[in-house]
Amino acid sequence: MTKERIANLPEDDFRRNAKQFQEPLLTRNLALAELLRQIGARRGVSAGVVAIAWTLANPAITAAIVGGRSPQQVEGVWPAAAYRLTSEEMQEIEAFMKTHPDPQS
Repeated sequence: MTKERIANLPEDDFRRNAKQFQEPLLTRNLALAELLRQIGARRGVSAGVVAIAWTLANPAITAAIVGGRSPQQVEGVWPAAAYRLTSEEMQEIEAFMKTHPDPQS
């Protein structure tokens, strides 16, 4: 996702009005997505795989429902079934979250 892609969404796309796709959250969320992409690139997986692993690392979460619009999208996140974040990667993400808190909370 990019700011340009969001600006070009159809008028009836729900993301045009979703808080997560509006400033100031948009810039923060795009930066977080970039961090997840960088972590994944170091280990040969996508940002989506890292995001799923991060979600499942939360002790309050017992499962993640992941969908795809095509077989290729499902194949892209399939590695998340076995992927686990290292403690260093978790610390990297947590440090980002501490320095970039959700301005809505």
